[in-house]
Amino acid sequence: MEYETLAVHAGFPEDPHGALGLPIYAVAAYGFKTLEEGAERFATGEGYVYARQKDPTARALEERLKALEGADYAVALASGQAATFAALLALLRQGDEVVAARGLFGQTIGLFGQVLGLMGVRVRYVDPEPDRVREALSPSTRAIFVETLANPALYIPDLEGLASLAEEKGVALIVDNTFGAAGALCRPLRWGAHVVVQSLTKWASGHGSVLGGAVLSRDTALWARYPQFLEKDPRGQVPWEALGGRCYPERVRTLGLSLLGMALSPFHAYLLFQGLETVALRVARMSETARFLAERLQGHPKVKALRYPGLEGDPAHGRARKYLSAFGPMLTLDLGSQEAASRFLRAIPLPKAANLGDARTLLVHPWTTTHSRLPEEGRLQAGVTPGLVRVSVGLEAPEDLLGMFREALEVV
Repeated sequence: MEYETLAVHAGFPEDPHGALGLPIYAVAAYGFKTLEEGAERFATGEGYVYARQKDPTARALEERLKALEGADYAVALASGQAATFAALLALLRQGDEVVAARGLFGQTIGLFGQVLGLMGVRVRYVDPEPDRVREALSPSTRAIFVETLANPALYIPDLEGLASLAEEKGVALIVDNTFGAAGALCRPLRWGAHVVVQSLTKWASGHGSVLGGAVLSRDTALWARYPQFLEKDPRGQVPWEALGGRCYPERVRTLGLSLLGMALSPFHAYLLFQGLETVALRVARMSETARFLAERLQGHPKVKALRYPGLEGDPAHGRARKYLSAFGPMLTLDLGSQEAASRFLRAIPLPKAANLGDARTLLVHPWTTTHSRLPEEGRLQAGVTPGLVRVSVGLEAPEDLLGMFREALEVV
């Protein structure tokens, strides 16, 4: 079935009352009729025990995400940041290394440096091209980490080439697909990625009202190369022998949810489940508007540089045509200086916020907000300059947005 059909039909559980919507299971614990039933649930992980580990509302969301991303397994978590941490924690040990793309989201870089660093994990940053990644790999490398589109540089890596390299070297390719809009724009697993992480707070929600994240994975024999899946767990099982490809998502669930408690609220799961029903429509409309704005603002005398993958001259255009179903709702304007960006943002009557994927157009100045904790050199390497403004295009009328942009640029 096509994405739009899956978005409105996938994931619904059977309901004894015939409900046409998703029930919200607002409970903390689930009872057992007998001692034996409780023992079996704890031993097998099947069924429901405690809401921190899983609940029927979040499980429905996971089933829908699996269908939309083309995944075999999914784990929903409290935020995108929680998803990234849990996905890596399941694979890494002290002394391991991660090869990561330059120009990642600022908070991801913070997680790598301030949390993984404390765990004794080293992160090497390189341009996410297969040849550069190959040079950076070492016997200690356990993961390659890239974004579908770099935030905010809008660089698109060669997902197919990186996946081929990862298979060759026996290393997991993890892709942050937040900008892939829950699979509406890109499905990295189908290009060979082993794991996808994403923030559902963005386009999946669509209204800036909830937090959520997810880890998705596919069946692969790669996990047999990781010692944590070949050693006996606290139950006395060898995860790879007992679970096969499910050993990885189950470790993510155990570490991220059961032990660290990064659980998604059933109320948020319900809202995200609903939001996914219209994500394809919203992203298509937003992408059309973003291209409309980019084409008309390109070459504006007040704009030093404009990046949008849908423009034929954009560095990401070729790969956008290959990997994306549309060119996306994100564009950036470089106005030349922080003062110019400040004047522009004061003048434009649109929300300024460190979020994206909203029904409303949102603007932010990454130099002083999302990437402000990075040293200046790190910001520049991430494609962030003092005059850069990131734009997440919403659902407003295109002509109205163009008028707002043009009027605000007059004061720069």
